[in-house]
Amino acid sequence: MNSVEQFFEAEKIAAVYGPAEILMNIGIAFILGMIISHVYKITHRGLSYSQSFMLTLVFVAVIVSIVMMVIGNSLARAFALVGALSIIRFRTVVKDTKDTAYVFLSLAAGMASGTGSYFLAVTGVAFMSAIAMMLHSVNYGSLYKSEFILRFRVRGGEPQPAYIDVINQFAKSSQLLHLEPSGDRETSKLTFDVVMKKDVDPSKLSDQLANLDGVSEVVLVASKHDADY
Repeated sequence: MNSVEQFFEAEKIAAVYGPAEILMNIGIAFILGMIISHVYKITHRGLSYSQSFMLTLVFVAVIVSIVMMVIGNSLARAFALVGALSIIRFRTVVKDTKDTAYVFLSLAAGMASGTGSYFLAVTGVAFMSAIAMMLHSVNYGSLYKSEFILRFRVRGGEPQPAYIDVINQFAKSSQLLHLEPSGDRETSKLTFDVVMKKDVDPSKLSDQLANLDGVSEVVLVASKHDADY
């Protein structure tokens, strides 16, 4: 029994934190990481959702908390850790710039939890979560009003293509976003920004386009929030 107590006492002296503090710090970092990932899931928009990114947010909060406890009050450990981490190369590309903010929030939550600043950690995550939910609910910063992205391939060129009449029949407004000719110049791939008329079934638009001569590969993508084309 004495050897166990001596072990924990030695750990407390070496790492500044006792066993109870270590468990508390890691536990709070885990809970805050879960909250951050859940807020990210609720507020996410677009086509780049990733389950692995949600797990990463939780892992980052816990790992950073552990790292902060390893460093403790030792400047030498901090420099040693920087040197050790410098050999790691990260190649993952962040598709959405907002995802970077969530990574930084997980980092901050882990740092605050690892240093025992519980009030700062909880308050910071709660405040940022409230901001994220509020901005999400009001759709802050939205400028792109498109409802659908319409893509299809056409053959040849006509003075008044039939697909224009079909699009105008179902769409309140449409705008050509992208035109990509094929290598043989016989077909072209078109991308339209389409705002549908009220109470119109979008599937009927795609069906009628697909039935036109010279039109193929019709794809209609809902893009009320974000879409890459």
